[in-house]
Amino acid sequence: MKIRIIKEECIACGVCADIAPEVFEMGDDVALVKIDEVPESEQDAVREAAESCPTEAIVIEE
Repeated sequence: MKIRIIKEECIACGVCADIAPEVFEMGDDVALVKIDEVPESEQDAVREAAESCPTEAIVIEE
């Protein structure tokens, strides 16, 4: 699984970093993806973060 953030949609609310801190971190004005490939152990958290994102800025590529 790979993920990316649509920077134009991200409002830097921090929900993704709260749910999956091993994968997401907050930058100055947008969330950032910390890893290239999401390990299986983090995939459920990433899906939850994507579903919880208020602007649907997280794109999952499986």
